[in-house]
Amino acid sequence: MVSKTDDIPASVPNCNPVNLAYEAGDGVQDSNETSKTCLKDSCGCEHSADTVMVNGNGAHEHTEEADSKQDGNSEMDGGDDSNEQEVIVIQDTGFTVKIQAPGTEPFDLQVSPQEMVQEIHQVLMDREDTCHRTCFSLQLDGNVLDNFAELKSIEGLQEGSLLKVVEEPYTVREARIHVRHIRDLLKSLDPSDSYNGVDCNSLSFLSIFTDGDLGDSGKRKKKGNELEQIDCTPPEHILPGSKDRPLIPLQPQNKDWKPMQCLKVLTMSGWNPPPGNRKMHGDLMYLCMVTVEERHVSVTASTRGFYLNQSVNISNSSTTYTFNPKPANPSFLSHSLVELLSQISPTFKKNFTALQKKRVQRHPFERIATPFQVYSWTAPQVDHAMDCVRAEDAYTSRLGYEEHIPGQTRDWNEELQTTRELPRKNLPERLLRERAIFKVHSDFAAAATRGAMAVIDGNVMAINPGEETRMQMFIWNNIFFSLGFDVRDHYRELGGDAAAHAAPTNDLNGVRAYGAVDVEGLYTLGTVVVDYRGYRVTAQSIIPGILEREQEQSVIYGSIDFGKTVVSHSKYLELLEKTSRPLKVQRHNVLNEKDESVELCSSVECKGIIGNDGRHYILDLLRTFPPDLNFLPVDGEELSPESKRQGFPRQHRHRLACLRQELIEAFVEHRYLLFMKMAALQLMQQKVNKEAKADIPAITETAEAPSESNADATQATASESPSATEVSTDSTSQAESNTSATSQAPTAGEENSSKPATNGLVEPTATLNGECKSPLEGKELEESIPGLAQAKELAETLVAEDGSCIDPKSREVVLNACKAVGSISNTSFDIRFNPDLFSPGVRFPEDSTDEVQKQKQLLKDAAAFLVSCQIPSLVKDCLDHSALPMDGATLTEALRQRGINIRYLGTVLEFVDKTPAKAQLEHFYRIGISELITRCAKHIFKTYLQGVELSALSAAVSHFLNCFLSSFPDAVAHLPPDELVSRRKSRKRRNRIPGSGDNTAWASLTPSELWKNIASEAKSYYYFTIQCESVDQVVEKYGFQKTTLLREISVKTGIQILIKEYNFDSRHKPAFTEEDILNIFPVVKHVNPKASDAFHFFQSGQAKVQQGFLKEGCELINEALNLFNNVYGAMHVEICACLRLLARLNYIMGDHPEALSNQQKAVLMSERVLGIEHPNTIQEYMHLALYCFANGQLSTALRLLYRARYLMLLVSGEDHPEMALLDSNIGLVLHGVMEYDLSLRFLENALTINTKYHGSRSLKVALSHHLVARVYESKAEFRSALQHEKEGYTIYKNQMGEAHEKTKESSEFLKYLTQQAVALQRTMNEIYKNGSNASITPLKFTAPSMASVLEQLNIINGIIFIPLSQKDLENLKAEVQRRQQLQELGKIEELTEERPLELEDKIPID
Repeated sequence: MVSKTDDIPASVPNCNPVNLAYEAGDGVQDSNETSKTCLKDSCGCEHSADTVMVNGNGAHEHTEEADSKQDGNSEMDGGDDSNEQEVIVIQDTGFTVKIQAPGTEPFDLQVSPQEMVQEIHQVLMDREDTCHRTCFSLQLDGNVLDNFAELKSIEGLQEGSLLKVVEEPYTVREARIHVRHIRDLLKSLDPSDSYNGVDCNSLSFLSIFTDGDLGDSGKRKKKGNELEQIDCTPPEHILPGSKDRPLIPLQPQNKDWKPMQCLKVLTMSGWNPPPGNRKMHGDLMYLCMVTVEERHVSVTASTRGFYLNQSVNISNSSTTYTFNPKPANPSFLSHSLVELLSQISPTFKKNFTALQKKRVQRHPFERIATPFQVYSWTAPQVDHAMDCVRAEDAYTSRLGYEEHIPGQTRDWNEELQTTRELPRKNLPERLLRERAIFKVHSDFAAAATRGAMAVIDGNVMAINPGEETRMQMFIWNNIFFSLGFDVRDHYRELGGDAAAHAAPTNDLNGVRAYGAVDVEGLYTLGTVVVDYRGYRVTAQSIIPGILEREQEQSVIYGSIDFGKTVVSHSKYLELLEKTSRPLKVQRHNVLNEKDESVELCSSVECKGIIGNDGRHYILDLLRTFPPDLNFLPVDGEELSPESKRQGFPRQHRHRLACLRQELIEAFVEHRYLLFMKMAALQLMQQKVNKEAKADIPAITETAEAPSESNADATQATASESPSATEVSTDSTSQAESNTSATSQAPTAGEENSSKPATNGLVEPTATLNGECKSPLEGKELEESIPGLAQAKELAETLVAEDGSCIDPKSREVVLNACKAVGSISNTSFDIRFNPDLFSPGVRFPEDSTDEVQKQKQLLKDAAAFLVSCQIPSLVKDCLDHSALPMDGATLTEALRQRGINIRYLGTVLEFVDKTPAKAQLEHFYRIGISELITRCAKHIFKTYLQGVELSALSAAVSHFLNCFLSSFPDAVAHLPPDELVSRRKSRKRRNRIPGSGDNTAWASLTPSELWKNIASEAKSYYYFTIQCESVDQVVEKYGFQKTTLLREISVKTGIQILIKEYNFDSRHKPAFTEEDILNIFPVVKHVNPKASDAFHFFQSGQAKVQQGFLKEGCELINEALNLFNNVYGAMHVEICACLRLLARLNYIMGDHPEALSNQQKAVLMSERVLGIEHPNTIQEYMHLALYCFANGQLSTALRLLYRARYLMLLVSGEDHPEMALLDSNIGLVLHGVMEYDLSLRFLENALTINTKYHGSRSLKVALSHHLVARVYESKAEFRSALQHEKEGYTIYKNQMGEAHEKTKESSEFLKYLTQQAVALQRTMNEIYKNGSNASITPLKFTAPSMASVLEQLNIINGIIFIPLSQKDLENLKAEVQRRQQLQELGKIEELTEERPLELEDKIPID
């Protein structure tokens, strides 16, 4: 049986086999059973009760709210049955058919009923023995099967049917496809497409370190002599303390890539196309080839196949070429070019066979195309070879192939919108829909990127060629392109070009948000933002009919002049109303030019246009989210004290600064907790009042109660009348001394009894940006405040029944809580923002003044929440290492996840600078500063590039890099020699290309000027002061590495450089020459459509795992993997996370080979989808090394760890907390193979780093001491061993107490070491006394057993093992439940520190 995944071809555009996962045994057990159980389990697994009132809690729930039909896992009983049905439909069992191809033995192929016939075609085109056929049909009992039919719809096709492969006559299109396919087969091992960033190819180097596939190698190697063969010494630059950071090892040489040459030249003949008389004989086209034996041949492609023709090339000189397309004798007529060439060239036959063998042996993940293009910032010098297909692609529009739609360019808008309209009632429909949406999006992103590059390179004609270049707009391939400049002073009041540059990304965020809510009947445009050569290009799909009419006529909702004229439309209000809850957008009224009130449910810029296709489109979504007042100074508006204390508001480049969606979500969630707490406290109060039966409210001083959040009524000072209660709040003062919620749980009771029932005004200014709690603490609160459950219940009943049956007292409770947190409704918690506040030109009606005032207050609170909660919580997460950024990209991600915009980077760094524990945040500070500097450099580089003409591009880029990174003080630019001549001539036609500045201004940049500019950019944009005049000062001051800076700037700007060793520090010559700049790539931003059902399964699986139900978790995650494969195809970031978690579960449950196989896929995928040196890839390498070690592949494990360490050094340097873990791993493996001295170097380095980042009293440090002691013991240096173990023992004793098992273990080991030391001393004394004839008792020097090394490896990597007997599982569940109960009792704080090796800490869920 042929496993399907191994044969999915890389190049097939619309092959997205449903069953990739099923047949390939991608760790899917019998999916029939698992899927049913897991759908049941997932019912309600992640919808906790408190989400009822939060509006759209988390992105994945939007879909459910927006569309009840989609609620596949709702808690209704009916849901279950329908789910069972759904799954059965997908999980139809596969069956086997026999395939008979000409000239080969019949073979079996496993297929699934959902597949199309076309997918069998793809498999055959990829199989080693049939890969050279492209033009054939499949026949069953003499009937040709329709390519697009599903197998289940074909009559008579069943288990064991014989399908015949029948050669079909060629057409010009088929002949071209054949030639292209053969070219792809010949180039299948050639990495140049990956270096050039084309066709979604990308690099992967894992197989170099694992010597091919890991699966079999475990069985091949003999266990016994494993140890002797390993060469463990790492290269010099990987050892701890090495300052050398070479670039070349980043891309190790793959011996497979020196391709075996099969053919020297294959090109289209210049004699194409065939003249009429030859067409009548069936000629389709002519090819010229040169075989490896230097034989020049001409081939005619005809309807019957390919044959040699009579054209003669006398003495191989081109002048005496006589063309004659008739068949030569012999003509070797063959249906496939491969068969023809095999007959005339023995070398071709031999090498082609070998090449296909190698191609098929590669892991499929090394060759499948990625969904979006990944670019490499380094590449070797690749020889440029003749390639007819590439040449033809460059000069033709290529419509014949890429667009598999007959006759026409693709109508992107139609495709994007039709996929959204697909039905989504049940799981199979949703999968189909999401798969279609994802496919169209990735195709659109690729086409838009190509178009944007063509526009900037000047290869596309503008639709308004008469205007100046900045104002030009373009249409290519049914996509509309515009440049990111302020055209016609559109953004004059908002910040001109700076605003025009920011608007496209804001708009893209809006498109992303509305796309995620996914309301039926509301359409957004396909949008891609491309930064290329210093220009920002926005690519959008085209609304049908919009080009024929004026914008004024088209817009029936919103405003085209920033709110001066505004119109509204009932249908749009109805559609946008559905999005307003999940997106937290407040319905509001604004005044138009006639002072009439117009109702909107979005910002005024958001325009509604009904296309000629009758669809309701919204565009210009740049103000979907509310403005960020910290960066928007408004006269007469005071920000809250938290913001002012940090120096806000600050002036920004433009007025389009908005809050991120993540921030809005976090803020609302935070308010929700406060809402619940306030309601709970009041309910308790009522209860107490009832019990006391007192007529007068109990008013007592509560100032002494150590309140933990301002919502618990921080010093509720009550005057005589209970209605005048004010809640005064001063949050940040407590934010620092954050007493944990649980510590007050006991006092909550007494404290509540003294709190007056707040039934009066709560001043709206009493903002509640209290210190932000981590989710864990939030949960504790729920248990610790007695009335909370009751409050929840009340809140839910209020929502459920329009509040009619609830007693007025309770309703009042909710009303007060609503007012206090700024909810727009009085009966339920509902916070929304008005995106039009503070927009220049927007006016609000008189009657909504109070409302607008409240809205403004809410915005100020949100801005304050960012500064006083989110930034401190990010820093706290970095301190306790739950966030571990390693480079600029992961730092950016960490900020954005918490809703912190990058413009706050300076503020974050200042906060870190003032933190007492700054030393433990050094890595974070360093990455932050480097990110800040490279972003400033990127801003400067952008404008720098705009004045450069194409011929000087490499000179300009290398000059910029020299100024930025080279120590050479007077970097001089080399102007191309012909510069002066061409400048005079081309003055007239120069404005054709967007950049028509002074074309040589760039050459005058000097290093000191550039660094001055960087410092002033940092000051004006990030409000951060960098004292530096040169790169060397910065490197010295902040401990940077120049290679790291080079990587960051290259990745951010799209530069690709030659991979070689650069001498940055030479003061005599610049580091870069123009030959070192190989390419400049686009940096692309686009929407990433999600697989919602798969994501639900994944989350439910994670939840199950965290509760200790590993088996069930594993099944759910396997199911998620299936669904992900179904939607995304085989390659995607989320599949990578899925595989990593599966591998970890396999490993914990004792299935090492399966863990190895899944983790290998995760590494390959991470390399291909994220990049070969992405921090994520580094971690995948570490996990894989652990599983290799467990499988007894020690040398592979070491090679993988060394690779990870090299990448880590390159990306972030040695001084990083993650390096301690890596070095402990390396040290342990080396200890296992008895390389003690090497092992010590790594373990002692790990000890130093752990001590620095975790503090000398941390348990991690204790463990490090223990590991070092073990190696010293193996070396019989007992004194050093004792010293380290004592340190460890002291830490355990102080942290855990005498009775803890860790302390006991340590003390046992100390005793043992002492005995050994005494014995050794005795022996030494004996030798001194009696000389050579002493009777020596042999000492026990123990080489560590693999099992003990593995045990320590598991401990440091946070994994505990579960031999899966039923009893153990029960115990584990009991343990987890015990912890949950403890947690409820509020003891968890001490415990987590105390037992670092329990399940919950073990499985970090990504």
